[in-house]
Amino acid sequence: MRRWGVVVTALYSLILIALMGPGLALVAGRPLGDTPDLYTSWLLWLWVVLLVASEAVLVFLSVDTSYRRLQARQQILLTVLTGALLLALLSAAAAWSVDAALFGEDSRLVPSSDWGVLATWAGLWVLWGWVFWRYLRGSSQALDRVLSWLLKGSVLELLVAVPCHVVVRQRGDCSAPIVSGFGIVTGIAIMLLAFGPGVLLLYRRRLDAYSRRRLSGQ
Repeated sequence: MRRWGVVVTALYSLILIALMGPGLALVAGRPLGDTPDLYTSWLLWLWVVLLVASEAVLVFLSVDTSYRRLQARQQILLTVLTGALLLALLSAAAAWSVDAALFGEDSRLVPSSDWGVLATWAGLWVLWGWVFWRYLRGSSQALDRVLSWLLKGSVLELLVAVPCHVVVRQRGDCSAPIVSGFGIVTGIAIMLLAFGPGVLLLYRRRLDAYSRRRLSGQ
């Protein structure tokens, strides 16, 4: 199962890196010739690193943690931090999409600098981390609940980002489609991310069920 975790994480990384530039350009209504420029942004690469690292953490927590001999509290803490980070990205993307739809180029919430973007993510990370910790502490099903929240959150975020993107595209804004396009790409990326750990978790449960049946048969 650990090998499957490596395969899932590697495939997710390749898909994300290969499609993030062209996907964002198409969604934002820019020509594909602008794709190389998108890959030069360090903030975009940081976004990719955060998503891939989160995928790896959730995959290996769901596949097998016994070889590391982690205490339950440590596993819950990793799950909380990872889930909070991903929900911070979703929350920021949804809020910025609404802001772009309402105010267009005169946005009120979208930071004017890359460091402002990082500060927003960090603040939301702390907020969601506190919420998750209060909700999940002492829970043996922490990973299941986090994956459930991420799937529901990504669907909800897409329900917000897609209509906002339609508005800014019809209005003919210049930079606003990039903001709402980022919301759509983030929602899809985190939805795909959540499926990876979730599928492996189902496999692990089935294997555990087979093991219990063999033991009971003896």
